[in-house]
Order: sequence, then structure tokens, then C-alpha cells
Amino acid sequence: MTTQKNSNSRTIAFTHDQFAALLDKYDYHFSPGDIVAGTVFSMEPRGALIDIGAKTAAFIPVQEMSINRVDDPGEVLQSNETREFFILTDENEDGQLTLSIRRIEYMRAWERVRQLQQEDATVRSNVFATNRGGALVRIEGLRGFIPGSHISTREAKEDLVGQDLPLKFLEVDEDRNRLVLSHRRALVERKMNGLEVGQVVIGSVRGIKPYGAFIDIGGVSGLLHISEISHDHIDTPHSVFNVNDEMKVMIIDLDAERGRISLSTKQLEPEPGDMLKNRPLVFEKAEEMAMKYREKLRAQAEGIPLEEEIEAPPALEEVDEIELALVSAAEE
Repeated sequence: MTTQKNSNSRTIAFTHDQFAALLDKYDYHFSPGDIVAGTVFSMEPRGALIDIGAKTAAFIPVQEMSINRVDDPGEVLQSNETREFFILTDENEDGQLTLSIRRIEYMRAWERVRQLQQEDATVRSNVFATNRGGALVRIEGLRGFIPGSHISTREAKEDLVGQDLPLKFLEVDEDRNRLVLSHRRALVERKMNGLEVGQVVIGSVRGIKPYGAFIDIGGVSGLLHISEISHDHIDTPHSVFNVNDEMKVMIIDLDAERGRISLSTKQLEPEPGDMLKNRPLVFEKAEEMAMKYREKLRAQAEGIPLEEEIEAPPALEEVDEIELALVSAAEE
């Protein structure tokens, strides 16, 4: 019995090299880009030490603690808290890894905005700054940009700071770090929900181009293409309209995806050329002519032959995308 006791109580001696080799044998291999679980065991003035099972505690600097600005590590982490960390860099000369929470939040934020874009969702965000090109917002913590051409407001851009705006996604590109949004498109979609093809609306001319006139219909604009002004030939819309002219127009196409409303007065003419010869009569008979237009559309959808075929809206592909996109009254 004594011999057995002495045998079990023998001390096994290790050199420092042998002990290090044993640690290496059981140590996990960590690489930059890995996401690991770790526990906070020491809060530091400019960061925190994290136990992730490595030989040396890993360190997370305060600037890597959140996608948003953090001044004090205590705003994000607490002692003994366990959570996920992203391995940002390899071991330094002291064998210490650098960790990040910000990278995890960025990856998940991009995943979320891609999902929102796929759903064609409308989001709201607060403008925190403006520049010569547009306005800056944050979506899921990511910095987004609203080009000036996609801001629909009568206010100066500088006055938008601090305001919440409804927004639609124009571009979501994580590789290029580009998140581009449209305020105008969100307003257009909201307005379109109350509009339908064949509806007569009252508007005012807010801009005149060689290819047509932009008509403000309650905060958003539709295009009255030159080919849809009258059955008679028109050299230029400037010969027919002046800015601020009030008029009745009929909606002939709604394209929510591209943010376009196409309008017509041609379809409201009781007789060809009345927009040029007798405009008050066109406006007086507008609802009556629109009803006939809707009846033709209904008959066409049901396959009933018509003596008169409804003319399709003009092809607009040749017109510049920005010019055709709906604009607010202020922009025009």
C-alpha cells in the first residue's frame, strides 16, 4: 500500500518549453475574420481585455466596439459579459489578438439593408448632415447618401438637418460601400397609392422642356410628353404652356418602380387640336372624355373590338433618366 501511495504522489516536472508546447497542443487556432465567443474580464480606459481561450487575452479598442461612436467602453460592455467578437488582426509581438464588434454590426447591417431593398421597403431616417451633392443619413447604422436630385422639399438642404425623411433604396453595394437613397421616390410611391390610370387630376406647370412639360399634381410631378399634348402637331411645348399655368390632365401610365407618372391632355380633346384651339372646352369636357378613355381601356382588357384604338403612351427611353424621374414642385 505504501509503495502505491508513493507512486501516485510523485511530482511530474515540466520545463517551460514543454509547458508552452502543451499549451500550443490544446490552444485553438484563431485567424483574422473568425467570429468567436469571448468574455470580458478587464475594462480598460480605451478598450477591454477579452478571454477567448487564447494564451493571451485579446484586446478590443473602444473605436471597434460599435458601428456608432463610443466614448467609454462601459457604454457597450460590462465585466464578465460573454458575447461574439470578430477577430480583426493577427497576434502582435506580445501574442495579443485585436477584436471588433463593429465589424459584426457592419456585416449584419449590410445584410439587413439588402433585405430591405429586396422587399422594396420604405424606411425613415434622420438627416445628420448635408453637402453640396445632397444629404447624409444613417440606415441600420450605415451611412447613406441622398442625392440632391432625389430630395423633394421646398426647404434649403441645410434646413433638413435633424428632420426625419421617408426613403426608398436606389443602390446597396457593400463592396463599394455605397448606400444611396431617394426621398422623392418614397413620396412618389405614397402619392401613387391614391392615383390610377384614367384619372383626371388638376395640376400646374412647374417646368417646360423640349420634350414636354412637368406638371405638379400635389407635390409630385408627372410628365406631359409633347406627343400627348394634342392630336395636332406641336413644335415645342413652350408654344403651348407657361410656367404656373393651371390645367387638367389625365393619367395614362403609372410606373412605381421607375418613379414615373405619364400624363395626357391629348386624350381629353373632344376634337383633335382642341388643346390649341379651345383649351377651356378641353377642361370642361375632361371628366367626360376620361370616362370614355376608361371604357376603352376596359373593353380592350376584355378583348372587345374597338372602332378606335387607344394610343399607347410614348416611348420615353430616349429621355434622360434624371429628367424623367418625378420631381417635386420645388425642383421644377
